[in-house]
Amino acid sequence: MTMTAEEQTSEGQHTIPMEGEDLTPKKDGGVLKLVKREGTGTELPMTGDKVFVHYVGTLLDGTQFDSSRDRGDRFSFELGKGQVIKAWDVGVATMKVGELCQLICKPEYAYGSAGSPPKIPPNATLIFEVELFDFRGEDITEEEDGGIIRRIITKGQGYSKPNEGASVDVTVEGSLDGRVFDERELKFEVGDGEGLGLPAGVEKAIMAMEQGEEALFTIKPKYDHADLISLYGFGNAGNEKHNIPGGATLQYKIKLAAFEKAKESWEMNSQEKLEQSSIVKEKGTQYFKEGKYKQASVQYKRIVSWLEHEAGLSEEDTKKAKALQLAAHLNLAMCCLKLQEPNQALENCDKAMEMDSTNEKALFRRGEALFCMKEFDRARDDFQRVVQLYPANKAAKSQVVLCQKRMKEQHEKDKRIYANMFQKFAERDSKKEVVTSKTESKENGEDEMDVEKDALGDAKA
Repeated sequence: MTMTAEEQTSEGQHTIPMEGEDLTPKKDGGVLKLVKREGTGTELPMTGDKVFVHYVGTLLDGTQFDSSRDRGDRFSFELGKGQVIKAWDVGVATMKVGELCQLICKPEYAYGSAGSPPKIPPNATLIFEVELFDFRGEDITEEEDGGIIRRIITKGQGYSKPNEGASVDVTVEGSLDGRVFDERELKFEVGDGEGLGLPAGVEKAIMAMEQGEEALFTIKPKYDHADLISLYGFGNAGNEKHNIPGGATLQYKIKLAAFEKAKESWEMNSQEKLEQSSIVKEKGTQYFKEGKYKQASVQYKRIVSWLEHEAGLSEEDTKKAKALQLAAHLNLAMCCLKLQEPNQALENCDKAMEMDSTNEKALFRRGEALFCMKEFDRARDDFQRVVQLYPANKAAKSQVVLCQKRMKEQHEKDKRIYANMFQKFAERDSKKEVVTSKTESKENGEDEMDVEKDALGDAKA
């Protein structure tokens, strides 16, 4: 629908043609769009996308009140999140990259009866010239590492989102380069997705969604940063069942039909926390036996979060809580070792030893973590402590020998490095001496030549 009209300014000095397509859902003429230059392609920005624009804003009498072009910086915002006036959320959503348009915005879709003093008066109709340069999906990872990008197809309702352990009812459609490899309706608990063949990124995606939301997620295989590796897709291993090669970036279309949040720690009384901790401990153990270490660690972490700061328990319940926490830290350490995360393993062993300083498993696993970190002397100390406290532990005795072997190898390697280093220093110093000697000889030679010249000069004279 296109509208054409004329509107008088309050001073009655100018008339501005009010023309363009009415973009408002109610068709109330609140946002009129006139395309001044067509964009390229067919894709439009979606809710949640970060959009990059230039704009010039004027009042009806032609007075300019704001311009990103004058500042020389493109303006960016997340579409459909209420970060800008309503007219912009409505208007920019209809633009293509490269498009230049005029948006005429009625007060109800701009700053309303309050205006925006001092530049925008109350009940002002505004005119914006907007150019769209680029848009990109929303990064939903905590690290903002680009591992999972969301583009919302249909916005959900409310503000609540699924948490760890929530029961979710979803439809998933996984694709790679346009080939759909996985299409299912699923009901499961967040944390159990790996057992259903879903990559970790899908569960992270679901935990960012609102009820009724449908969105498209681009999921990278993994993200490496320093010593941390976040697995989002199927990683370097790929997925044989779905014929996914290693290092593939996946697309998942997900619809969250319904969910029921798992009870948070503050929603449970002490007895419920103890009961739930026992249940998830068994669940974690089952996952561990199946080699699903990531899923197992999720369950053990829940125990820690529930019981870590629990106070006011009876003596009997305090013993139960301590035993569950200790087991959770020990099992987490084992999961971390299996997942090649020695730093986290070390942290959990330390926490276990705060509760039981001579715990055999905590000492041994801390030794293993330190060994993985190539801290062989510290690892040997832990294994020796195990041998002292638990002489029957043959594995610890073997590890002591292995640590000493590695320490010796490291010592020999260091000696070779230092020997080479000193040799290089000696060679360098030797070269310096030769260069210095030559320089001195040259300088002496020049002096002798000068003397000869002077003598000849005197003779000629």
